[in-house]
Amino acid sequence: MTVKACILTGYGINADIELTTAFKMAGAEAQRVHINDLIENPALLDEFHIAGFAGGFSFGDHLGSGLVYSHLFKKNLKAQLDKFVADGKIIIGICNGFQVLVKMGVLPNTKGDWTQEVSLIHNDSGLFQDQWVKVKYNQNSNCIWTQGLAEADLPIRHGEGKFITDNDEIKSYIVENNLGAIVYDGNPNGSELDIAGITDTTGRILGLMPHPEAFIYPQNHPKWHRTKSDKIDGIKLFENGVNYIKANFK
Repeated sequence: MTVKACILTGYGINADIELTTAFKMAGAEAQRVHINDLIENPALLDEFHIAGFAGGFSFGDHLGSGLVYSHLFKKNLKAQLDKFVADGKIIIGICNGFQVLVKMGVLPNTKGDWTQEVSLIHNDSGLFQDQWVKVKYNQNSNCIWTQGLAEADLPIRHGEGKFITDNDEIKSYIVENNLGAIVYDGNPNGSELDIAGITDTTGRILGLMPHPEAFIYPQNHPKWHRTKSDKIDGIKLFENGVNYIKANFK
């Protein structure tokens, strides 16, 4: 079957081409779709199996990272995205895309009503951080995107990447249900629970701050010129997503 990925873009998004390339390399047919086109024709989302919220600085992040984009999506496309998830389809949000998903309330969505329960705020350093980090994948998580993965080197590039929870109840729920699908090995931004990425209770929605789409060629790694390693840690997430659709849709 042909796995179709919708790469959502809009004003200020700048990693949509990288994300499109990653899904194509993983075996999907990927298409960039502007949020305005989706608002004009919400049924367009039905044509896809995967929704990818790309990184960047949507609407300049002037009112807060991902805030305007999340408001537009929630106001105009909530019913369509609810249907998308109910149909068993999958979602990934990276960096600004992660910020959009948490501010919409799509992640972690423990109550099922899109109430915002967590956020991503300014790094403890107060600085925009552009560096490579090591992450570990939670072996007890049911996240379909991270199955079979142990650890990875991935780049981060964000100013608002510190993961926080609304209260101790939400924090405990995340821990007890293994929603923290990805954690930093060495916390670069002060995130609670060292969280680099979370999933929802279905395991089919993933948001993460590191950029797997920026490590899809060996030469992307800053140490490649010394190690000549052929590993490409980032592509594995996308292959997992594509393979999940192939196994569950005909």
